[in-house]
Amino acid sequence: MQKNIFKNKQAVAEAFANYLAEQIEKSEIFHIALSGGSTPKILFEHLAKNFSEKIDWQKVHLYWGDERCVPPNHEDSNYGMTYSKLIQHITIPESNVHRVLGENDPTGEADRYGKKIEWNLPLKNGLPIFDLVILGMGGDGHTASIFPHQMELMDSSETCGVATHPDSGQQRITITGNVINAAKQIHFLVTGASKKPVLGEIFNQKGNYKTYPASYVKNAQWWMDEEAWEEGKTDL
Repeated sequence: MQKNIFKNKQAVAEAFANYLAEQIEKSEIFHIALSGGSTPKILFEHLAKNFSEKIDWQKVHLYWGDERCVPPNHEDSNYGMTYSKLIQHITIPESNVHRVLGENDPTGEADRYGKKIEWNLPLKNGLPIFDLVILGMGGDGHTASIFPHQMELMDSSETCGVATHPDSGQQRITITGNVINAAKQIHFLVTGASKKPVLGEIFNQKGNYKTYPASYVKNAQWWMDEEAWEEGKTDL
């Protein structure tokens, strides 16, 4: 697991934006699965401000690694956040933006979105291959919307599944673990001191690490701030 440590979440977002721009420039077409959360929000704002013209958005296809089962104008919508912070500020074909229809029936939408991903992306060993997947990690070790109580989604044969938030009961659509691990590149953006204990267990393979979905993601690069990493360096 490769670590990239920066002073704060703004620095994480800016460094990753530079990296992402380089990866897109080297590609003829670029299929990316986005994440929600506070650090991606900063990333999208930075991309909109500094890379709206530098990146050829015509060759970029946007997907969502997970989405809340809410309408796109709902405050919880990952698509809604991405639209307001990034999409409306760049020149990207509407046909390149593949949102999860969170307002639809969750089971039917998981099936529809999974088939859309399978149709659009190249397949290898029956799995769709994203060029890059952005992931976050919760304080409970969940990633995408794969929570510890639904570990079966890590090894599902389906491309997408329906997840349920353990506290709110909110349903979500998520790509599954096998699809995440099949991606060409996987990048965790993890910031904040609240993530420190789980990071320590995952990187040391100690404690409850086997209960954390994030620990089953392979060959990922981790982009972290000093609050998430440095404060826990005696444990890590």
